[in-house]
Amino acid sequence: MTVNKEKLMQFVLNDISKTRILVVGDVMLDRYYYGEVTRISPEAPVPITHITKITDTMGGAANVAHNLALLGCQTSIAGFVGDDFHCQTLLDKFISRGIDYKGIIYRQEPTTTKLRVIGGHQQMLRLDFEDTAPVASLYANRLVDFVEQSLAAGLDAVILSDYGKGACTEDVCSRIIEACTNSEVPVFVDPKGRDWSKYTNADYITPNVKEINEILEKPIKNRDEAIVQAATYIMRKYQIKNILATRSEAGMSLVQPDQVYHIPTKAQEVFDVSGAGDTVIAVFALCIAGGLRPMEAAYLSNLAASVVIGKLGTYAVSNTELQQVLQGKSEEK
Repeated sequence: MTVNKEKLMQFVLNDISKTRILVVGDVMLDRYYYGEVTRISPEAPVPITHITKITDTMGGAANVAHNLALLGCQTSIAGFVGDDFHCQTLLDKFISRGIDYKGIIYRQEPTTTKLRVIGGHQQMLRLDFEDTAPVASLYANRLVDFVEQSLAAGLDAVILSDYGKGACTEDVCSRIIEACTNSEVPVFVDPKGRDWSKYTNADYITPNVKEINEILEKPIKNRDEAIVQAATYIMRKYQIKNILATRSEAGMSLVQPDQVYHIPTKAQEVFDVSGAGDTVIAVFALCIAGGLRPMEAAYLSNLAASVVIGKLGTYAVSNTELQQVLQGKSEEK
């Protein structure tokens, strides 16, 4: 595979700011407590962690939006939150990054929050605050209405970020995909769960190997031929037009109706893969929305993911970092 790095650099420098993307899905807050393990508690056989730093970052669909905003895209987000402290923290993050959050809808359920305790470079504990029941029809209708209004106002792409927390029901996904199809706006899906029928007719879907295996009767190995066969089967079964499969150390595979591209990963030390899938779909959708070919979009999203997995915790790649990794990456052939 040959890419024109000068063309990609020009896109990163000049064209990203022209794109308009709406992210829809499970909005989350990721909170990290960083510390040092000093001793074992006398109360129970658990480590005592002296907390030295607390950080909050956008998670789930919010992290997808965070990636887009840091790259310079005109970004909006739609999803559900609770009227609580965690919600206000998220809204402050949206404001600071220039993310349009008019599509955020309040419910009685809590804002989905993941709290992690990190000792050194090791995650020791995670606490989840959430209600994963499917969203009620009243709120689902409000969400779909907002998407339809946004499409009418003008969008270059819609991303469905499904984390299985209740926002991306079959009804919501099918109606949004239909609305995007009618508006001739590409829809990108980061899938979750065992039933992908709700993603029928999506333009692009970005599963990892684990997610692919969850919907197959017989799990596959992470090998080129097996990935292509599985992707072809999924595309045919659900009328999905293209699949970008993320494959950890094996890189990525872009499977289209008439061609396949295998993109090797960048060899490096991996600290944390959390958030890498968010970066992949954000950059991939951004590139296609901005006029790049799917192969070029996959190449650039692979580079962006290489930045994220070298960081600890949920991380969003910036425009400057994407420029740097693009400059430092030799051309793949």
